[in-house]
Amino acid sequence: MKEQSNIPTSKVERAGRFVTTGLKVGSNYIKHYTRKLMDPSTTKEALHQDNAADIYDTLSNLKGSALKVAQMLSMDKGMLPKAYTEKFAMSQYSAPPLSGPLVVNTFVKTLGKSPTQLYDTFEMQAANAASIGQVHKATKAGKTLAVKIQYPGVANSVKSDLRIVKPFAIRIVGMNEVDMDKYFDEIESKLLEETDYKLELRRSMDLSAACAHIPNLRFPGYYPDMSSERIITMDWLEGKHLKEFLQTDPSREVRNKIGQALWDFYQFQVHSLKQVHADPHPGNFLMRPDGTVGIFDFGCVKEVPLDFYENYFLLVDKEVLKDEKRRHEIYTNLEMIHPTDTPKEVEFFSGLFQHMIDLLTLPFTVDTFDFGNETYFNEIYAYMDELYNMKEIRDSKVARGSRHSLYINRTYFGLYSILSELKANIITGNNRIKELAKS
Repeated sequence: MKEQSNIPTSKVERAGRFVTTGLKVGSNYIKHYTRKLMDPSTTKEALHQDNAADIYDTLSNLKGSALKVAQMLSMDKGMLPKAYTEKFAMSQYSAPPLSGPLVVNTFVKTLGKSPTQLYDTFEMQAANAASIGQVHKATKAGKTLAVKIQYPGVANSVKSDLRIVKPFAIRIVGMNEVDMDKYFDEIESKLLEETDYKLELRRSMDLSAACAHIPNLRFPGYYPDMSSERIITMDWLEGKHLKEFLQTDPSREVRNKIGQALWDFYQFQVHSLKQVHADPHPGNFLMRPDGTVGIFDFGCVKEVPLDFYENYFLLVDKEVLKDEKRRHEIYTNLEMIHPTDTPKEVEFFSGLFQHMIDLLTLPFTVDTFDFGNETYFNEIYAYMDELYNMKEIRDSKVARGSRHSLYINRTYFGLYSILSELKANIITGNNRIKELAKS
């Protein structure tokens, strides 16, 4: 993969790249409508592919929060056309890496030593590269290490990048600007945290230790003395990312073990720790033929406020939701319906949300659940598509859902997606959650 020798860091230069990309996207639309005049049967698929390629090319070279938004969008399979999700998914672990001189410069600036002075060996070519940083392989005192290096200028460009990328997100997703303003504030706060590698190092060590008892999970050890505000050194974990792992044709037993470990990992964090690894894309997990899974990258951790937690998980309680007055109160607390809604709007949105909740909480209401059930996921995607195209939702003047729901929903969608790919059949009922809490 071609390396980058520099990353645009000034606001003017980064904004200029977006303007150029906007012109390309506009040109793609003109080409599409010209083709359609010549051939009325022309679909939007070619347009989506052209736009996805041009937007991803810009974002992958800018790195940082702009590319991170693409990564987040790639996980929402019901939100984007397939061409976007496939292209943006590359940001999870295969963005263009930095060149050697930029890597060395980061070490000298933040640790006062070059990689060769700090480690016994250091592979200058990145093992993988994502949105915020890239990873190199190294050795020290007989241990194989993974060294995560943050791209230059990432922390300083979060706010300006999000202002620039918002119009693209609005156009691609179709969400109105009211929603984007509300949720982009939440995204900004989490992205700023992700650029704080000292915070990530502390959370990585704390959460790894807290979850170490969960069966079939493997966490790296961390090395604060070889880490800085832009570098994290940890043990190298062996394993394959999800797509590569599935190509090895693992047995159902192995897939179920990994699926159960991931389910347990997330339920224990949410219900017992009230904070959760909120970046469940396949690039953060390494799967192994013995049914264990390596977990790393605690840069994005969502702390769950108690009042939100209590209301959010009341949605799983079917008996509570039978009480219309109580259900209305929960929906209001979660900002799914608003005090300014008319009775007609309350009835309309309550009905929509109730059906969505019935679908998404189904795994919690049974003792075991087969995530390989394609009918279940097809129904979810079909319903999300139906919601996306509803005029009442697109014209809504208020954002539906608490800002806290953004990363919690994203976490569960990401988890469900991985479990679906694994076709895992696992224990999901409330008793399992209680057992994890006791352990």
